[in-house]
Amino acid sequence: MMVESFRSFVVDKSEGSFTSGIKQLKMNQLPEGDVLVKVAWSGVNYKDGLASIPNGRIIESYPMIPGIDLAGRVIHSNDPQFKAGDEVIVASADLGVSYFGGFSEYAKVPAEWLIPLPEGLTLREAMILGTAGFTAAMSVQRLEDNGLAPSSGKVLVTGATGGVGSTAVAMLAKRGYEVVAGTGKATEQDYLKQLGAVEIVAREELLQSNKRPLAKAKWAGAVDPVGGEILSYLLSTVSFGGSIALSGLTAGANFSTTVFPFILRGVNLLGIDTAHISNEYRREVWKRLATDLKPESLLEEIGSAEVTLDELPQALETILKGGVRGRILVNLGG
Repeated sequence: MMVESFRSFVVDKSEGSFTSGIKQLKMNQLPEGDVLVKVAWSGVNYKDGLASIPNGRIIESYPMIPGIDLAGRVIHSNDPQFKAGDEVIVASADLGVSYFGGFSEYAKVPAEWLIPLPEGLTLREAMILGTAGFTAAMSVQRLEDNGLAPSSGKVLVTGATGGVGSTAVAMLAKRGYEVVAGTGKATEQDYLKQLGAVEIVAREELLQSNKRPLAKAKWAGAVDPVGGEILSYLLSTVSFGGSIALSGLTAGANFSTTVFPFILRGVNLLGIDTAHISNEYRREVWKRLATDLKPESLLEEIGSAEVTLDELPQALETILKGGVRGRILVNLGG
């Protein structure tokens, strides 16, 4: 049954003013799109936090419904690939940035962005993973494509209590890797060990590097959603032929290095961009998220925090302050 109006979290910006909050919208206010989805779940990402503030520099046009993730059921489709009742996922693409996103009870999206829910995942589990889990899985995929294997040695995950970090720790541990978790949260050691980390390294230790272009080689590879000077440390300490999968900038966009890690140790710096990849590749990574990379019993531990649409503004504020452990889910009717 089609509703006349629905609730969404909307941000808007015009000369000298910025607003954000829950609004009642009508169906004709949604953008053009092939498929109408009744959203069941979304997730809170750092990118969503940036979208919720006036100087986040992430939104391409206003007004906008943020939310780069959604999972729900098809209500109506103009594309023969999908029919009413199909369970689907949209994660990343241009959702919530240049196209109305997942913080809404209904969404209308291009068919090419939709991923059929893979067998082995529920809609809720898909959003516990979301773009953060997809980013972690893509990082593991790229590292393995470049030669990383469980026998290679220790793998460091930075920002290990965040969405990407938590899921990366759990995925790598499931695959049999010796995972070291880097974190600035000393109180979260039990959580990280539960996810599968064999060792915890304080953020301060990663930052107190002696700033030499090359230091003692420690890591066979690294998953880095943090960036900044942490990346400088990683480049100087990754082993010969090792790789770093870089996906974020929570510690800053700038870092310092020299050519030496690349020409004397053959270090690979792998950029992880989840938005501009083929749908075929996206579906393959989601298949792995439903099978060999699914953290199984740890999913509920990673995604234990849940908010309503009304509670969303506080969650967005929290993620910008670095106060999130694991994933925050947005329940839109799940």
